[in-house]
Amino acid sequence: MIITRSPLRISLGGGGTDLPSYYQEHTGFLVAAAIDKYVYITLHQTFVPEGILKYSKLERVSKVDDIEHPIIREALRMSDLDIRSLEISSMADIPAGTGLGSSGSFTTALLQALHSHKKSLLHPADLAELACQIEIDRLKEPIGKQDQYIAAYGGITCFRFLPDGRVQAWPLKTSEETLFNLEDNLLLFFTGYSRSASKILKEQDDKSKAADKGMVENLHFVKDLGFQSQAALESGDLHEFARLMDVHWQRKKERSGGMSNPQINEWYDLAMASGALGGKLIGAGGGGFLMFYADDKAKLRHAMRGAGLKEVRFRFDFEGTKIVT
Repeated sequence: MIITRSPLRISLGGGGTDLPSYYQEHTGFLVAAAIDKYVYITLHQTFVPEGILKYSKLERVSKVDDIEHPIIREALRMSDLDIRSLEISSMADIPAGTGLGSSGSFTTALLQALHSHKKSLLHPADLAELACQIEIDRLKEPIGKQDQYIAAYGGITCFRFLPDGRVQAWPLKTSEETLFNLEDNLLLFFTGYSRSASKILKEQDDKSKAADKGMVENLHFVKDLGFQSQAALESGDLHEFARLMDVHWQRKKERSGGMSNPQINEWYDLAMASGALGGKLIGAGGGGFLMFYADDKAKLRHAMRGAGLKEVRFRFDFEGTKIVT
């Protein structure tokens, strides 16, 4: 049996500039962090003449073309594997549709398992690019490359998305003390809403392709915030980083009417009045997790708990997508 795992992620600055509709014209940049919440894939050789797929549904198929799950189908096609006598199962620490990049983590974990089954190794850059080919090129999802790359690399990583499709990656250069303080003072709260990232991102994608002035200027501004966030983190100025998170969130809401809602805005305002120095909704928007930076964590936790939000505590992951066994 092969077991792989791939980390989920949080965005620390520049999110949204990783879509082809933007970086092919303007170059994208962002900082992302992998966290110790994972998507797991198990792959097992069986003795039955059919493939068994277990995720939120159960599929039994005799050929790859009959698979309903689009990512599993395309990954098997890309890997040139016969589904018969294979059992593939997935599990996750956090539900899909909550803004932590689960689709990219699922795809990288699956590809790692399939290549391990074929006795081949993949560099994180190659693994991420194959995952992007499946989701963006083959399935035509209006998404970016952030999730696949941070899942493959792990750590707190800077990414530059070049117009020719290449991606440059390097670790954030920050002190151990800053890293520990950042980890301790970032808090995640689940809003209770799940949503389809594709629906929200499609609006951004369509406007970017049409060179919509407001959308392009918004993304230029967010990219610059990404560089400023990198500088704040590398200099150890976490209060400035928190301030930039708030600026990012205010600009991010301008991209789409579906980015937030009155309830999310109310929770955000409550957090900012209860010790948070900055925050934002993680992912494409519309639901998922609110993330805040706070020195007074007890006050913020008390306020959010009183409002009915559940905290998910986390640490950073520095291993990326890996074979567990």
